[in-house]
Amino acid sequence: MEDEFPKKKNLRPVEKSNLPIITLSVLVFLVLAMLYVGYEYISDSSSNSEEITSMVVPPDTTTPVNEVEEAETPQPLTRETEQKSEPKKEAVKAISAAEIGGQEITHQVKSGETFTSIASRYNLKTETLKGLNASVTDIKAGTTKLNVQVKAIHTVGPGDVLRVVAGKYGVTKEAIMKANGKSKDFAERGEKLIIPFPSRK
Repeated sequence: MEDEFPKKKNLRPVEKSNLPIITLSVLVFLVLAMLYVGYEYISDSSSNSEEITSMVVPPDTTTPVNEVEEAETPQPLTRETEQKSEPKKEAVKAISAAEIGGQEITHQVKSGETFTSIASRYNLKTETLKGLNASVTDIKAGTTKLNVQVKAIHTVGPGDVLRVVAGKYGVTKEAIMKANGKSKDFAERGEKLIIPFPSRK
C-alpha cells in the first residue's frame, strides 16, 4: 500500500549568491574612478596656469606699393640699425598698493619661481605683480624681494583651523594653504597666515 503522501524527490538546492552583483559593482566603481582621475588629469593645470591667447593682426593694406618695396630692400647693418632691431621691452605700468587694497608683504624669490608662479600663489594677476614691482625687470632666486598685496595677515588663535579662517575671509582653505606654502591642513597657535584675495586682482 502506497503512502498517502508521496515522497518528494530530492531537489538540488538553489544557491543564491551575491558574488556576480558584487563583482559588477566593483567593476563599475573602478571604471568611474578611472574616468574621474582621467578628467582631473586633463583639466588639471587650468587653475594655476594662465590662459594664453594669440591674436593674428591682418596686414595694413593702406600702405602704397612703393613704400612696401622700399621696406623690403635690405639695408646695410650699421650701429643705428642694430639699435633699432633690438627688441624693446614694454614699459610696465606701475601700480600703487592703495589701488589694490589689502596689506603689503614682501616675498623672497626662491629657485624656479617666476612672476607668473608667484602671482598665482597669492591669487594676483601677473600684470598686477609686475606693476607693484615696476622697477624689477629680472628676478633672481635668493636676492630679489618682491612687494605683494594680500587681503590680510591673520594670527592663528585658539580653535582657529584653516577651514574656519578661510570661511572668515571668504576664501578657500586650499588658497590659504597655497599662499602659505603648506602641504598639510594644519596651523599652529600664534602663526601668522597670509590670506590671499578671494578673486584675482
